[in-house]
This record gives sequence, structure tokens and C-alpha cells, in this order.
Amino acid sequence: MDELFNKLLLLRTPGVGPAKYNALVKKFGGADDVVTAVGVDGAVRDSVMRELDAAQKLGIHYICDTDDCYPIMLRALKNHPPVLSVRGNIDALCRPMVGIVGTRHATAAGMRITGDIAQKLAEHGNVVVSGMAMGTDTAAHRGALQVGGNAQTVAVLAGGVDVIWPLENESLYWEIVARGAVISEMPVGVAPLAQHFVIRNRWIAGMAEKLILGEADLKSGSMTTARFAIEAGREIWAIPSHPLDSRAAGPNSLIKTGAAKLCSGASDFFVAEKNSYQMQKNEKKFADENSVLDALGTIPVSETVLSEIAKKTVSEIKAELVVLELQGLVRKVDGGYVRA
Repeated sequence: MDELFNKLLLLRTPGVGPAKYNALVKKFGGADDVVTAVGVDGAVRDSVMRELDAAQKLGIHYICDTDDCYPIMLRALKNHPPVLSVRGNIDALCRPMVGIVGTRHATAAGMRITGDIAQKLAEHGNVVVSGMAMGTDTAAHRGALQVGGNAQTVAVLAGGVDVIWPLENESLYWEIVARGAVISEMPVGVAPLAQHFVIRNRWIAGMAEKLILGEADLKSGSMTTARFAIEAGREIWAIPSHPLDSRAAGPNSLIKTGAAKLCSGASDFFVAEKNSYQMQKNEKKFADENSVLDALGTIPVSETVLSEIAKKTVSEIKAELVVLELQGLVRKVDGGYVRA
């Protein structure tokens, strides 16, 4: 608790953000050492004590970047938040994450495809990360919440983790707290300011293994998130839209320049997995029901003899042996074939 307290003392000191925090820790050896060497203003100390007291009453937890449950992709980001406040299920931060962002003024079609993608991602064990804004963000969170369980989605807030913004999403906020997690680097009780949203967007991009961009104007916060994701080396997908709609400018531009892959729906992420599973299933069925394989053991058997046993032509036997050999089930030796 003392270590967390000292970390918060530094982070709540005016002018100290993640970059300055890291520089101080590097110079003095740790948050405790910094506080001992530099000292902290009494007003800041009182403020942190009030914050911790409020957090305890509200059921808000803090996680440090040294904790196992700290988002692994975010930890790898330079100058990430040393401390996050969390309200909800901390386990949601330990799973693979996919970010979904887009305009607050999304079309019905845009929200429908976003929700469908989010639901499928959650069904496959991914946590959907977004910013709880109206429009695309809301569709992403609600799509993920269609899936049973308690770790489907994470909302990153620009203000304190207890400050609901926008107010229109109050019911969504409580759903996420109950079945996912709401996180922030800002102090408890702090209302979001305009500059906080840019920082919030960087953390969304940093937490995600891949980012999906829905409808977004060219000069939008969502495009800023996409740029952060590109800088972080994340995989970017963009959902295209009609070029006459300004909300198509963002995703279409990323696709056109090759910065993002074209996303046409949830099948883009899972069709390969499905085909692979079906191929393995077919291969297993082929092996289980194969009379040629049944006829083989440790003693070599020739193609001619296998033809007689399996009641098939030599050509058919050769074709099946090729498949079985590629699967690693048989091997060719002097005198014929044996089981591998």
C-alpha cells in the first residue's frame, strides 16, 4: 500500500506524467526513493489520501504496471500509465484485447456491423476495448456484452473511473462495471477535459493486439487512435463505407494507403480458423475410416498387397498413401509401407 501511495503521490503532482515519472524513477531508483529524495507537497498528499478513501468506498481498485493483471500490450508501450484505476472485473485485463473505435454519429448499418464483429470477437475469447462514447463505441461494447460471462469488454475513460461520460451511457457504464471493467489513469472523481481524450485514445490503441476502425471522419479522435495503433505496430483493420459519406473518409483512406486491412465483417477474423478446424476434422475422419491405414503395421506391405486387401486399384492406393504420408501416419521403407 505504501508503494502504491508513493506512486500516486508522484503521478498526482502537477507536471508529472508517465514520462516524467519514469525519468524520476530511473534517476532515484523507485517511487519510494523519489518521494524520500524530492519530497511531495502536503496538498498533494492530502489529495491522494482522499482519493484512496473514495476509491475504497466505491469498490475501485488500483493496478500497477508491475502487477500480473496489468494489460500486457499496454505495458510494452513506451511511457504507459504506471498506475491504472479499475472498476469491475480485473480479470478482463488479462485476456487478449481487440480495440474497436469510430464516430459518435455512426449510421445504423455501421453500428450493426460493429456490434456483430464485437460479439464474434467476444465469443472467441477476446476482450473488446473501446471508449464508451456514443455511436460506434457503444455498439462495440453492447455487441461484446451479448456474450455470456464477466470479461467481455473494457471501457477506457478520459476522466476518473467513477465519472460517467457521456451521461447518456449511464446504463451501459453499469453493465460494463458488472460484467467487464472500466479503467482510467486519471484520479478518482476527475471530470474529463478535452486533452484527456487524446491520451485515452492512445491507451485504447496500446492495450489492443489489433484495432478495428469503423466509420470515422478524416480529422477525428478515432483516426488519432488509429495513428497511435500504427505507431505502436498494431494490426489495423478498417470497415469501408460509401465515399460520398464523410464518415467513410477515415477508414477508406487507411485502406487506400495500405495502412489498414479491409474489414468486411467478423468472418475476416475467423474464416481461416474455421477452415483449419474443418480440414483437421476431415483429415481425422479420413484417417479413422481408411482401410489402407488399417492394413499397415510394423511389417512392410507393398502397394500391390494393399490393393488386394483394401479392394482398390493400385492407383487409388498410391494416392491414399501420399495423403497418409503427408499427414505423418505412414512412411515408406524397403519392401513397402509401415505405420509411422
